[in-house]
Amino acid sequence: MALAGFTAGWVDAVVGGGGLIQLPALLVGFPGASPVQILATNKLGSICGTTTSSITYFRRVRPDLRTALPMAGLAFLGSLGGAFIGANIPKDLFNPIILVVLVGVGAYTLARPSMGQLSQLRFSGRTHHVVAGLIGFAIGVYDGALGPGTGSFMVFALVGLLGYGFLQASAKAKIANLATNLAALCVFIPMGAVMWKVGLLLGIFNILGGYLGARTAVARGSGFVRVVFVVLLVAFILKIGYDTFAQFA
Repeated sequence: MALAGFTAGWVDAVVGGGGLIQLPALLVGFPGASPVQILATNKLGSICGTTTSSITYFRRVRPDLRTALPMAGLAFLGSLGGAFIGANIPKDLFNPIILVVLVGVGAYTLARPSMGQLSQLRFSGRTHHVVAGLIGFAIGVYDGALGPGTGSFMVFALVGLLGYGFLQASAKAKIANLATNLAALCVFIPMGAVMWKVGLLLGIFNILGGYLGARTAVARGSGFVRVVFVVLLVAFILKIGYDTFAQFA
C-alpha cells in the first residue's frame, strides 16, 4: 500500500491518473472490502497527494487563480452530481467508455507533437473563463461518475482546448482535482465508507510522492510532462483494453 501510494502520488502530481495505480492495489490488498469502501479509501489517499502537489505547483508555477479557482468550484459541483449519475450507469459500460476516450486523447496528442510545449491561449477574457469552467464541470461529472484518469483528462483538456503548456495545465488540474476529491469525500465520509487506517497510510505516501512529482515536473518542464503523459496514456490504453477484452471474451 505504501509503494502504491507513493507511485500514485508521483504520477498524479506530474500528469494525473494516479488512481489507476492506487485502485488496483486496494482491490488486490483488500478483496473483502466493498466497492464503496475501495473508492472512498482511494479518495482519502488521493486528496492528501493532490493537496501537497497543488501547494507545490502554486508556489513554483504561480497558476492564474482567476481561472483555476472558478474551474475548481464547478469541478466540485460536477463531481457531486456525477456520483448520482455513476450509480445508474451499467458497470459493464465503464471500461469501453474510458477506452474510447483514451484512444481519442492519445491519437490527438501524438498527431500534434508541438502541443503543450508552450502556453498559447486560444481565448481571452470571459470566453476563456467560461470554457475553463465548462472543462472543470464536465470532468468533475466524469470523476464522480467513473473516475479513472481524471487528472490526465483535465490536463489534456486544458492543453488541447485552451492552449496551455503542459506545466501550467498540470498546475491548474491539481487544484481542480483537489476539489473533485473533496466532493467525493463529502459523500463517502458521512456514509462511513472510508477505511481510515489504510487511507491515512496511502495519504502519507501520496504526500511524499506528490511533493517529489510536482518538484520533478517543475524542474524538467513541459517536455518532460508531455513524455510522461504519452507513456501513461499508452499504459492506460493497454490495461483498459485488456480488461475490456476479458470482460466481453
